[in-house]
Amino acid sequence: MAFKKLWVIAFRDLGRNRRRSSLTMLAVALGLALLILMSGYIAGVVDGSISDSIILNTGHVQVRAESYEVEKASLQWQDLLDNSSDLLVSAAKIDGVKAVAPVLWASGFLVTGDETIGVRVTGIDPDSGFHEPIRQGIVAGEYLAADDRDGVLIGKNLADSLGIGAGSKISLLVGTSDDEIDEDIFTVRGVFSTGVLTYDESTVYLALSKAQAITGSGDRISAVIVLTEDAETAIPVAAALHGPGRSVVTWEDMNALILQAIETGMSFYFLLYGIVILVVAVIIANTLLMSVFERTRELGIMAALGMKGRQIMTMILLEAGTLAFLGIIGGIVLGSLAVWSLAINGIPIGDEIASVAQGIALRNVLYTKFVPADIFGLSLATLIIVLLGALYPARFAARLEPVEALHAL
Repeated sequence: MAFKKLWVIAFRDLGRNRRRSSLTMLAVALGLALLILMSGYIAGVVDGSISDSIILNTGHVQVRAESYEVEKASLQWQDLLDNSSDLLVSAAKIDGVKAVAPVLWASGFLVTGDETIGVRVTGIDPDSGFHEPIRQGIVAGEYLAADDRDGVLIGKNLADSLGIGAGSKISLLVGTSDDEIDEDIFTVRGVFSTGVLTYDESTVYLALSKAQAITGSGDRISAVIVLTEDAETAIPVAAALHGPGRSVVTWEDMNALILQAIETGMSFYFLLYGIVILVVAVIIANTLLMSVFERTRELGIMAALGMKGRQIMTMILLEAGTLAFLGIIGGIVLGSLAVWSLAINGIPIGDEIASVAQGIALRNVLYTKFVPADIFGLSLATLIIVLLGALYPARFAARLEPVEALHAL
């Protein structure tokens, strides 16, 4: 019997119990839509966290002194970069480099009245394009000027927790290169909001020249941050920046915690994907098995008239494939609409949940990401597993003995 005729019979069989067939297709559609939404959510969180970490903190490439350790934020002269002006100029000339920024990191305490809170003090060149997200994120006051000697920028969450704002006076205690603590009075020049709690509640920015003066670092800096056109460009740029006494690290090294968390979590998500697809496969297998029981005599007649077992098996698999294919189309539409909607509107999670992810740049509003390759892969996996699950009712139907089937009720 021609394949086309088998498919016509299979399609007509599905129409006998339209309610059951429709519910089965709906189960496939909802299952796949859930998988697509989960995949888009994971991709959005991962991509957003890494992207925010790169543009707000690490850049694609960093050049440091060989002995410098970021966790310690050392201000010892031997741990800092000297004569960085030549390095800045040469880095800016490399193809694929978008922005270059010198930074000086130090630990400190911000004091206002009876409140004292530990902060990360960051000396920056306000004119560098790398800090444009901070400039764009100013919600009160104004941005820093390069020659500003008594102004600072603080995050909105930090300002709210201390009850201060633009124009307020604060006392900033900063560790120095000789292991002492220096204190100075600053004016909150501006308040910024990046949406990433990690930075908005613990970072204080001030002009690089002032940071060098208060820490006693001379003209030295902690690192040169380089922002490239894309992640792939970081490798050749890093290779070009290598030199004696320098340590050059890429965004992958600096975001190892996020990447490791992704790698660990993906095995769990793949398990969830498998469970959802298996549930869908069981539903279709059950539907087809019920259909086979209802059509036992009919299948017996077909076998008696000469239809071979492999043809009956093919017909049942075509029924499963049709149910799966139509359900997959519906799932792609529903899942894509859900991902598209949340990619625009986001999922508010609040500051409390965002603050739990220490060391990861997590926004208080999460956005999904549309990834066509993931949608194709999940759809193909759903179709394959459904067909595998349909093998049991298909083989059961193919092995029916005509005489026994004809005597079935």
